[in-house]
Amino acid sequence: MSSIVIPSLQPHLRFPSSQETPQRSRSRVGFVSIRPIVYAADGVSSSSSSSLRVPQRIVSPPEPIKLPLRKIPGDYGPPMFGALKDRQDYFYNQGREEYLKSRMLRYESTVYRTNMPPGPFITSDSRVVVLLDGKSFPVLFDHSKVEKKDLFTGTYMPVTELTGGYRVLSYIDPSEPDHAKLKQLVFFLLKHRRDKIMPEFHSTFSELFETLEKDLAASGRAEYNAPGEQAAFNFLARSLFGADPVDSKLGRDAPKLIAKWVLFQLGPVLSLGLPKVVEELLLRTVRLPPALIKADYRRLYEFFYKSSEAVFEEADRLGISREEACHNLLFTTCFNSFGGMKIFFPNMIKWIGRAGVNLHTQLAREIRTAVKANGGKITMGAMEQMPLMKSVVYEAFRIEPPVPVQYGRAKKDLVVESHDAAFEIKEGEMICGYQPFATRDPKIFDRADEFVPDRFTGDGEELLKHVLWSNGPETQSPSVQNKQCAGKDFIVFISRLMVVELFLRYDSFDIEASNTPLGAAVTVTSLKKASF
Repeated sequence: MSSIVIPSLQPHLRFPSSQETPQRSRSRVGFVSIRPIVYAADGVSSSSSSSLRVPQRIVSPPEPIKLPLRKIPGDYGPPMFGALKDRQDYFYNQGREEYLKSRMLRYESTVYRTNMPPGPFITSDSRVVVLLDGKSFPVLFDHSKVEKKDLFTGTYMPVTELTGGYRVLSYIDPSEPDHAKLKQLVFFLLKHRRDKIMPEFHSTFSELFETLEKDLAASGRAEYNAPGEQAAFNFLARSLFGADPVDSKLGRDAPKLIAKWVLFQLGPVLSLGLPKVVEELLLRTVRLPPALIKADYRRLYEFFYKSSEAVFEEADRLGISREEACHNLLFTTCFNSFGGMKIFFPNMIKWIGRAGVNLHTQLAREIRTAVKANGGKITMGAMEQMPLMKSVVYEAFRIEPPVPVQYGRAKKDLVVESHDAAFEIKEGEMICGYQPFATRDPKIFDRADEFVPDRFTGDGEELLKHVLWSNGPETQSPSVQNKQCAGKDFIVFISRLMVVELFLRYDSFDIEASNTPLGAAVTVTSLKKASF
């Protein structure tokens, strides 16, 4: 779920300009001029006229190894019947990961041809080239080679009646004129109330922790997901829009309304655990009629329309109608941001909880020491002094990215390289990358299938370029020229806040977790309050 960039939160959490493009490293042979810096009385620095010419040592990179060109293995089976058979394997006979892994082993290749759901009769073409390694996957971020138009959900696109008749930002390719102005609007949304994010997070999630404590005291167990989702929506509404949904006509209904709305969009690629015949008929044969949730969507739309005056003024400036702006704000907040928190927060808590008390003690000590050194407050500076905390968040994004599948369509004939071979993909072919295999690539990460909390500390920061959850490398920034998640830095930031708030309040905790169609279901079984 593409989910937000906060400028001015800290130096590296910055608001990209509309002209920003990713910088490319270049090496060159020559000299470096070193000029002494002189600070003038007015604080402006100047350089003396003299300079030294110091020879710069250049280490030439090794010549790239030319990989053998290999025909892409795999097939699609007979028209329609091949896609239907593969759909049975994907959802019922094997499951998603085994479906992809078994074919990778069969073809002895991380690049191959297969079908991806939903297939007939919702989509007419299920054929894709699958990428399952960390070397080939990044071609999906190269917008000179792939197009993202109408591919946010894969081989099908939900009807626009579910988004007010508009193609919203997630479905628009950077080459389209509307992309830049809609993404600028999202950047503005995240920028204009940035000073409210930390206090609203603290307030809202303190309420959540109190709820969990009460439930735990009453029954010995506390379900995280439902109150966690309520907290997530309340936080987004209060911090980004200055509106409390509890005091509006929405009340506490937003998470349930959003869940139904998302089901109508993602149902064709979800498995709900229903009998196979029911799921096939209900979710994958015909589309669910949008009219069934029109009233629910209208309630969400009216809440955002009444709460977005400041953002609408920016939309007016950008030449976006208020109606189109509101549908995009709703989608960005409810599908991307709320959806990201709904999936990722329980997943992150699951991994930290399973890691045990030793990690919990290290995190509590690091976090409390840094906060104490910064006047007892959670500040940006304090969070920068928490390398283990930051690594833990990145590791959770690496091992279980919240949006596992990305798609692109080849703009031209191109060559994609895995670790072992090169493959030709023809113009117009659909490319599908399954991110958990790419970010658990054993040729990139040691102990790739394990949750290693300190993986990204020290020299491990070099591996951040292989963390891809945001539809781009962690080392790059979203801009109007790319499809990287507009809320990348925002989601990372609030995920860090969650860990900080958690371990300021508790020494350790225990959980039980199970799988759901969208992330983990987490039950808290103990909370040990802070003792040092």
